[in-house]
Amino acid sequence: MNSEEFRKYGHELVDWMADYFEDVESYPVLPDVAPGDIMRQIPDKAPEQPEGFESIFSDFKSKILPGMTHWESPNFMAYFPANKSKASVLAEMLMSTMGAQCMMWLTSPAAAELEEQMMNWLRDMLGLPQHFTGCIQDTASTATLCAILTAREQATQYGINRKGFAGDEKFTIYCSEQIHSSIDKGAKIAGIGQNQVRKIPTDAQYALKADLLRQFIEQDIADGFRPLCVVSAIGTTGTTAVDPIAAISDICEEFNIWHHVDAAYAGTVLVLPEMRWMSEGVERADSFVFNPHKWMFTNFDCTAYFVKDPAALVNTFAISLDILKTDVDNEVKNYRDWGIPLGRRFRALKLWFVIREMGVSGIQEKIRSHIAYGQWLRTEIEAHSDFELLAPVILNTLNFRFRADEAESTLNELNKQIMDNVNKSGKLFFVQNVLEGRFALRLAFGGTELEKRHVENAWKLIREEAVRVYQQFKQKT
Repeated sequence: MNSEEFRKYGHELVDWMADYFEDVESYPVLPDVAPGDIMRQIPDKAPEQPEGFESIFSDFKSKILPGMTHWESPNFMAYFPANKSKASVLAEMLMSTMGAQCMMWLTSPAAAELEEQMMNWLRDMLGLPQHFTGCIQDTASTATLCAILTAREQATQYGINRKGFAGDEKFTIYCSEQIHSSIDKGAKIAGIGQNQVRKIPTDAQYALKADLLRQFIEQDIADGFRPLCVVSAIGTTGTTAVDPIAAISDICEEFNIWHHVDAAYAGTVLVLPEMRWMSEGVERADSFVFNPHKWMFTNFDCTAYFVKDPAALVNTFAISLDILKTDVDNEVKNYRDWGIPLGRRFRALKLWFVIREMGVSGIQEKIRSHIAYGQWLRTEIEAHSDFELLAPVILNTLNFRFRADEAESTLNELNKQIMDNVNKSGKLFFVQNVLEGRFALRLAFGGTELEKRHVENAWKLIREEAVRVYQQFKQKT
C-alpha cells in the first residue's frame, strides 16, 4: 500500500468509524453466533499473494463485525465498561502511526514527560495525596501484581530478586471475599501461593470487616506466617462495595504491612469531591490503582498506578543493561523500570486528548449522570412489589432479582432464565452475580454515550421478560 492508497482507505475507515459511533446502538449487543462460526469463514492457510484492501475491509464487515460483542453500545450493561471517546480513538490512531516504543526517556522524551504530567493531572483530579507518583500500566491486574511483587521485595530487602525463595518465607496476603480475581492470580505469579490469600468476611454492605482482618493477621503471626500485603477495594467488582480504607491503613501501619488500594473501576468517581469519603485514609496507603479505560472514557488499555515510595518500585523491577544506559538516566524517569514490561506504548497521549477535550467538568458531569441513573433504577426496584435489591447501590451497579411470592428454591432458576432470554434478544447484555447463594441480575452501566432512556429501556425489558418467564413457570406447575 502506497501513501495515496493509505490516504484513500484511511478516509474510508474514518467515515466507517464515525458511522459506528452513530449506529452502535442499533447493533445486537451480543452476536448471534455459535462457537466455530467465525473460524469456519477464515481460510486455514495464509494467502500466498497480496490481497486488495477493498477485499480485506469487506471481509471485516461481513465476517468479523457480525461476530463482535459491542462493548461501546449503551445497551452493554454486563461488565464494567471498556470505555472510549472520539478524542481517545483519534489519539490511538496517532499512537499507532508513530509506533513509538516508550521504554525510556531517550526513546521518546515527549512520551515520558507527558506521562509524568498526566499522572500529576490524575492525582490532582482524584484528590490523591501529593506524595503519590506513578506511571501508566496496561491493566489493574498488572498493577496489582506490581504491588505484590514490590511488597515481597521490600519485605525481604530485595533478596528474592537476587537469590530466589529460600522455601521458608510463609507470606500471606489479605483481601475481602468480594475482591477481584487478580489478587489470587497475582499471589500465584509472585510465588506467594493462592492458598496463602486470606479472604476476609464482609459486612452487610459487602465491605471488608476490619476487626476480622486484625484477627486473621494476629492468628497468622501466631502460627508462624509473615503478613505481606493487604489489598483493599474502592468499588468491588460484584457490588462496588467500599472497604474501610482508613481502618485498614491503621492496621497495616501497626503491623508494617503493604497496603494496596484497588479502585480499578470506581476510582474515577473520586473526580467528584462529594464522593471522596470513599478514599479517606488513602494517603497512608502504599499503592493505588484505577483504570481510566473503565470510566474515564479513555479506550483500553490505560491504567494509572500510584505509589508512595517509587524507589521501592524501581528497585524491584530495574534491570541495568549497557545497551539501555544513557547520559541522562539520573535526570529523568525511565518508566521501563516502573513495571513488568520493557516495551511500553504511548498511552499518555490518549489521556491528554480525553482530559483536554472533555475538561474535568465534562468528566464530572458524565459521572454524576451515571450515578443518578443508578439511583433512579434503585428507587424503581425498591418500589416494585415483584423485585428486590440484593446489595446496596453505592454508584451505578445494581444487584437485584425477580422475587414475586415464590419459594427461595425456585428463584435462582427463574432469574437465570430471565437473564438468558433478555441477552439472547440482542437488545441488552448483562450478567449474573451470586450473593449469599442468591442469583442476582447484575447491571453495570457507564458507557460514554449512555443516556437515561437506555437504563429505562433495560428496566422495561427485564420486567417484561420476568412476566413471560413467570407465566410459563406457573403454567408448568
